[in-house]
Amino acid sequence: MQDAPLDRFYSIIPAGGVGSRLWPLSRADAPKFLHDLTGSGQTLLKDTWDRLAPLSGDQRIMVVTGRAHRAAVEEQLPDLADVNVVLESEPRDSTAAIGLAAAILERREPGVIVGSFAADHVISGSALFAQAVADAVAAADAGYIVTIGITPTEPAVGFGYIECGPDVDIDGAHHVESVASFVEKPDLATAKRYLEGGKHLWNAGMFIARADVLLAEIARNKPELHAGLVELAEAWDDPSTRGPAVDRVWPKLEKIAIDYSVAEPAAAGGRLAVVRGHFQWDDVGDFASLAKLNTAGRSGELAILGPGARVLADASSGIVVSRSKRVISLIGVHDIVVVDTPDALLVTTSEHAQRVKAVVDALRLGGSGDVL
Repeated sequence: MQDAPLDRFYSIIPAGGVGSRLWPLSRADAPKFLHDLTGSGQTLLKDTWDRLAPLSGDQRIMVVTGRAHRAAVEEQLPDLADVNVVLESEPRDSTAAIGLAAAILERREPGVIVGSFAADHVISGSALFAQAVADAVAAADAGYIVTIGITPTEPAVGFGYIECGPDVDIDGAHHVESVASFVEKPDLATAKRYLEGGKHLWNAGMFIARADVLLAEIARNKPELHAGLVELAEAWDDPSTRGPAVDRVWPKLEKIAIDYSVAEPAAAGGRLAVVRGHFQWDDVGDFASLAKLNTAGRSGELAILGPGARVLADASSGIVVSRSKRVISLIGVHDIVVVDTPDALLVTTSEHAQRVKAVVDALRLGGSGDVL
């Protein structure tokens, strides 16, 4: 494990989004990061905190979340400093969330190195994760924007991919590669080609950079967004100016993912580097991946989640998530997904798990927001 926190390093945890592909388990008032999806006994958010605290120190972790989730986040993270809670009045996507945190931290501590890590991913192999972050921090100190890529184990079409280029020699880092390009979610044939070629990694959504370098990249590609983030940061630490600035600026910020505003143009300009993460990683993007995670990838098994779940199964496989007291009986069904909550029931298969988001969209359009 990491012996001491990394020099000048500050962790950022964007804790936003609903995780609509995990509906009806994940809801607007109880998003994915506030659930225990692994049986660890604590939420994904707390798991993320525990991974990062040795790397940056628990007083150097900033959480960006929605106002509605503040109480739950602070309950999960009792060591989170009040000054390190950044509340979004409404979601504006990852560039605004991460960029604002970076702008606030750069103003407080010029030269700070920041790393952004999602609140709702599952990672095992703490020592390997720590080594990857340490290598990324060294590359960031040298002026690169750095991402951590995951070696693909299958031709997944649900992830973006990172095309690796030549190695980059960085003092203090074991192995850093340049990034030739960022690639959007491919079709199956392309994903198979990437897997066989060995030059592509999964994009795990982790970004490490000096805050001033990250902000300069946003300014280069999205100058109006950058100006708004700087204006907010200048007003942030004074309670008398923060509220008016948020009301004035936040609704006007462009909604755009950091992959598009920073990673893609930085890769094209030779300013992006990647460290290969050799730890196990899962974004738990749907119930199929949740089933695989909880059966250690063994097909033909049935994963059962939920305190006091009452499940009777015969010759069945897949996943059952129970949040009610109903008895659930499965007989001769394979790769089934059953999610039972007091006010909503989902039944599908692993093959169609990605389509749950379409159900959520239909419910929203149909005026059934009470179950979202």
